[in-house]
Amino acid sequence: MPVWSEEQLRTHPIIADALRPPHPPRAAASARPWRAQRWSPTSCAASALCCESWTGTTPPASATEAERGDFRHYIIPLLHTLMYTLIKAPCISDELCSRVYDFCKKLLTLPKPFCTIGLDYAVRLKMERTAPGMLYQRMVISEQSLKSDPYPYQEKIFIFADPDLLSEAICNALVTDTEAAQVSQSPRACMCYVIIHAMQAALGEGCDISGLKGSLQDMPTSDVEHWFRQVVAAVECAGNEASADRGQHAARLEKIYRAVLSSLRAGDAPLGVLQGTPLPNPSISFHLWTEDDQLWKELVLFIRPLSQSCEPDCLSQDLDNFEIQDIISDCECCEQTRFSVLSTDSGIERDLPAAAEDPCSAETEQSRLQRKGGIKKKLSPLESMAFLQAGCNGPGTKPPAKPQRRPGIPPEPAAPLQRLHTARIVLLGDDRILGRLAQAYHSLRKRETRRVFLTPRLNLQFYYIPVVTGQPDTLAVADHVATGQEELCEVAGYLGRADPWYESNINTLCHMIPKLATMPSSPSKHLVTDLFITDVIAYYVRMGIQPVCFQVYAVKIFFNDPAQEPAEDVFLTELRTQVQESISHRELSMTKKKTTLDGPGMDLTVTYRKVVVSDRAKELAMSLRSTGLVMKAIPADEAEDLVCLNVNITEIIRINNLSGRSFSAVANRLKTRNIKIRSTEQRPFTVCLDKDSRRAYRNVISVEVSPCPEPSYCLQKTRTMKFSLHGTEDVGLVKYMPKSLLLPINTFAGAIQ
Repeated sequence: MPVWSEEQLRTHPIIADALRPPHPPRAAASARPWRAQRWSPTSCAASALCCESWTGTTPPASATEAERGDFRHYIIPLLHTLMYTLIKAPCISDELCSRVYDFCKKLLTLPKPFCTIGLDYAVRLKMERTAPGMLYQRMVISEQSLKSDPYPYQEKIFIFADPDLLSEAICNALVTDTEAAQVSQSPRACMCYVIIHAMQAALGEGCDISGLKGSLQDMPTSDVEHWFRQVVAAVECAGNEASADRGQHAARLEKIYRAVLSSLRAGDAPLGVLQGTPLPNPSISFHLWTEDDQLWKELVLFIRPLSQSCEPDCLSQDLDNFEIQDIISDCECCEQTRFSVLSTDSGIERDLPAAAEDPCSAETEQSRLQRKGGIKKKLSPLESMAFLQAGCNGPGTKPPAKPQRRPGIPPEPAAPLQRLHTARIVLLGDDRILGRLAQAYHSLRKRETRRVFLTPRLNLQFYYIPVVTGQPDTLAVADHVATGQEELCEVAGYLGRADPWYESNINTLCHMIPKLATMPSSPSKHLVTDLFITDVIAYYVRMGIQPVCFQVYAVKIFFNDPAQEPAEDVFLTELRTQVQESISHRELSMTKKKTTLDGPGMDLTVTYRKVVVSDRAKELAMSLRSTGLVMKAIPADEAEDLVCLNVNITEIIRINNLSGRSFSAVANRLKTRNIKIRSTEQRPFTVCLDKDSRRAYRNVISVEVSPCPEPSYCLQKTRTMKFSLHGTEDVGLVKYMPKSLLLPINTFAGAIQ
């Protein structure tokens, strides 16, 4: 990752030309194209930096030469690199910060994602100009979960890997790398980093770094915490004040700086040279994904810390036994399986049957007053309001104490919940782990619809790093449909085509991580200081703020046994069907006879809704004989619509000629969002979701595929329809809610069209 110092940014001729104030308009400006008219300085700087860091070629000699080409796709990588440098730099002058701020404001005239990224960085730079060091301070406080009342936000990175998809060597290497990144990163050291960086950013070369480090090192931890709170309060106060001045902020920090160095005599503090302050690695935890609801459990434990009255083992057991009571009965997509017992008891004591011979006995009296056959609900601490409120008893929220009500005075409204926690979920693997993520995300959204807990308190971000390695023998044989890197990493390929910076930084890890895991360990006993994987993950989660949303599809599967209930599932990338081999001798003989007459495969009826430009519903139906089909949800081109299924059906056509009867296979391709497939000859077939053999269904007779609805939309629409006279039309809040469930995966630039 290229990191540039302020001196390099100042002296680079092309970047200096980009940051120079705009020239007066020329007479022939109106004759130039709009893009060259407005974006020639930006293109020069972007092409210079990205050409050097990506291809190593010589940058353009002047702005006029660079203006002839289209380098707009280099703008976002340049801006990410520039901002990452500004955050880590010990001191940035107000002049340079102002030029970068003006540069970001120019991006607002471009379409997404340029205007979105430009606006986000412009807001950050405006605060950094007023309170230097604010971006570094907030990043360290949130990533290290340091206690701070002015800025109470917390972040954590969760790395999830499927042990069935990654080798043991890769998992061990990732565990070692994440553990080594947390070594020597105590809260005391992080607080000292914040203090030192804030002093340098505000005072510049007038700060004695050696003396400041020595004073902080000799202080007890309580004093370090005191000065840390003072510095954070001063920086946050300056950043939040509309009329704050950079000079006033520097004066406040200089006062704190003198108080910290009070042990030194006046005039003995020499002027030091600027020194870079380390940016601590973020808090990272590595998890082997072995349970279906493991993601939800980790998020709950992140928001609701372990209390003194609840031991970890007890809480883990409560999480396993946690059951959520259904509050929705009419919303099908939010339903949960329930087991009820029909009771013939009216509940009235006089309706009970006559008593036994000894009506006065205690046992008979107890049996008369006891209800049998009801549902006994096992209580759990997680279901109590005390447990749910414990997760939000942090800064910025009111305590759960009940306020005193006075007659005639309405009660005070409850303080709105704030999203003080950010969970960054990093997935390592191929498309199969993304299929598991889609399942877990759908389950989480249904759970949140039934009882809201995580949504108002947690900001959830998803990241994906493709890793392809040799599979165990069991999966290698079973997953014969998913061979090769391109087949297993379709999502990564799409993200790489949509975002070149993702392709250069993240997709290159696909084979690099397995190679690093198999490399022999260093003979040195000390921990490796160059934690490459951790550094790349930290850069990705810090700068990857633009999501690419993928449609999640719902599938309803019907089996040939009428007594078996239909199965409901979701998939993200692919659904594949194949003819199931016959088991009984009778079915085998009938299949051979049918194959001889009509050819291999089975007769199918396909009903689908054709995708047209006008977005009008057009139902079509077709009957054919096929050996199988594949539904692809990830387009081969980033310009295609993501909310569309590309269905490839292998049709068997019978050909009669003089030499006899022959058969040929023809590929039928269609685009749709809703499709139903049924075997007309009642011959079962198999269904495999997301290329994962663990998610295969047998003895299937029919499938129905459609975009997965958003559970909250279904709930709100169900409630609205009860009191609405407009029928099925969306009215009120439902009109502005997302109808289908989308899975957002963050990249550096989103989809650059």
